[in-house]
Amino acid sequence: MGFFDKLKSGLIKTKQSFDEKINNVFSTFRKVDEDFLDELEEALIMSDIGMETSVNIISSLRDRIKKEKIEEPEEVKKALREEMKKILDVSDISLHLNTKPSVILVVGVNGVGKTTSIGKIANNLVKQGKKVVVAAADTFRAAAVEQLEIWAKRSNSSIVKREEGVDPASVVFDAIKTAKNTDADVLIVDTAGRLHNKKYLMDELNKIQKVINKEMPEADKEVLLVIDGTTGQNAIAQVKAFKEEADITGLVLTKLDGTAKGGVVIGIVEENKIPVKFIGVGEQIDDMEVFNSQDFVEAII
Repeated sequence: MGFFDKLKSGLIKTKQSFDEKINNVFSTFRKVDEDFLDELEEALIMSDIGMETSVNIISSLRDRIKKEKIEEPEEVKKALREEMKKILDVSDISLHLNTKPSVILVVGVNGVGKTTSIGKIANNLVKQGKKVVVAAADTFRAAAVEQLEIWAKRSNSSIVKREEGVDPASVVFDAIKTAKNTDADVLIVDTAGRLHNKKYLMDELNKIQKVINKEMPEADKEVLLVIDGTTGQNAIAQVKAFKEEADITGLVLTKLDGTAKGGVVIGIVEENKIPVKFIGVGEQIDDMEVFNSQDFVEAII
């Protein structure tokens, strides 16, 4: 099964939600007028895209309808897809890892699939011929280190770990030395599940970033925030909280195969201007790929 087929299969609940709400508008209305656009706006809001983003999409559609003299609902649907794609194409979705070594710092609250995502991203990079070192800097939970060790083994990556409770920044320091000494291409750093109301955890994140910037000042750095698609609008609050503590360069979307709330992706990107770089739609190590806006939009509408 190709990735687009996996994506369509994984997003089936979100597609059903969109079909139920949005297609109902298209099947009910024969005329493209203000009533039609009002109903469509309400359907977008109910599809977890969010109030502000839905209003913006409809505003852009209204302008296009007038300018292009669109009269058929199917033409509106095509324009709707294009407007969504335009939002998702906010900036370059590729990873910038041109230095040797480069760094990927992975952040996110507990339970979003952060450790699993690291394993899958590592696997993706190893398949490209890159040598990967993983730093187990979530030292607050022994289970987190054990889980990361399993995924490192599955992805043929090396792992740097220490005993539970050790200063996370010191683990990162050791991992940087290992990455340099072993001529690794990429260092991926796992971090604790930091909640915005846990100040000491955010302080640890800042310490980790200072170590990376001091020891690897010239290295390319990506900061990826892992978001659980099932959390819907709560995911937007998580993005805002982490943006205050780190320069997030991209999002990793997980668990979209288990939710009807995939539309939240569009709202998150629109409100934060941060691109989605990876999307996960399954449990297997190969079930994560570089995000493709065209495929995503076509999979849900």
